[in-house]
Amino acid sequence: MTQIPSIDEVLQARERLKGHAVVTPLIESPTLNALSQGRVLIKAECLQRTGSFKFRGAWNCISRLDPDKAKGGVVAYSSGNHAQGVAAAAQMMKLPALIVMPEDTPEIKKANTRAYGAVIVTYDRNREDREEIANGIARERGAVIVPPFEHAEIIAGQGTSGLEAIEQAAERDARLDAVLIPAGGGGLTAGNTLAFSAKSPATEVHTVEPEGFDDHARSLESGKRERNAKASGSICDALLSPAPGELTFAINQPRLAQGLVVSEAEVKRAMVFAFEHLKLVIEPGGAVGLAAVLAGKIPTRGRSIAVIASGGNVDPAFFAEVLKGR
Repeated sequence: MTQIPSIDEVLQARERLKGHAVVTPLIESPTLNALSQGRVLIKAECLQRTGSFKFRGAWNCISRLDPDKAKGGVVAYSSGNHAQGVAAAAQMMKLPALIVMPEDTPEIKKANTRAYGAVIVTYDRNREDREEIANGIARERGAVIVPPFEHAEIIAGQGTSGLEAIEQAAERDARLDAVLIPAGGGGLTAGNTLAFSAKSPATEVHTVEPEGFDDHARSLESGKRERNAKASGSICDALLSPAPGELTFAINQPRLAQGLVVSEAEVKRAMVFAFEHLKLVIEPGGAVGLAAVLAGKIPTRGRSIAVIASGGNVDPAFFAEVLKGR
């Protein structure tokens, strides 16, 4: 396990991202506030470069690579959003990129990854080990592995979204009582946990996960890293990591509040709500925090709650189906 990053590294990452990443808006809706009887502030990372927060960590890592050690480029494994972030950052650095992606990744995520110039190798997430495949390819190519969450520079980059949210909330005189973060491997949560612990320590940090893939919620209860029973079977394709990362859980366990869990029906309701009332397109995995608010999974009356809408890369046909089903 690599060393746990510090808040100073998150602050340094923010400087590194200036001019490259989008400072995404913190959106507030009178309709949502009325429903919650509080203040709900949506950090719209679906509007980030490549359509998710993942560009933050990818750029913070890849922009620092030694060209002599990265002659073979970079290799990553991802369900789609990290793939796009890595592909975009590698293209900007003029490095070749190869991404190992599940066969069932939404087509829009594959197409966007290829559009940034990356080569894709697919695998069966139920039968094959993506890390083993990626490591083998990296050895062959003399490339650097850029993992999705188990990396200090990746975590520090993701934490810049939390720094922004804290500052943007303060500009609106909002003291954040809680922040809700979609959790897959835990990198976004870990980065935000570092940011909130240092800059807004009174804010509760909650993970949010889909039913059947609630490894963080169960891990927080048991005090050890728990694994999911299956590798696929949720519309929240961005949140299907098998277990919390070793590094990310070391950061998150002592700092996190309760893990929240939402159903697919609640996720779809949140996607529709975001489209109709916030004018945002949010993918299923990115909508779990809003789903938790709308479903009453956390007290909101008289409180200020930040929600990270982590991504917006959803297949148009599936999104249309969700909207038709409203």
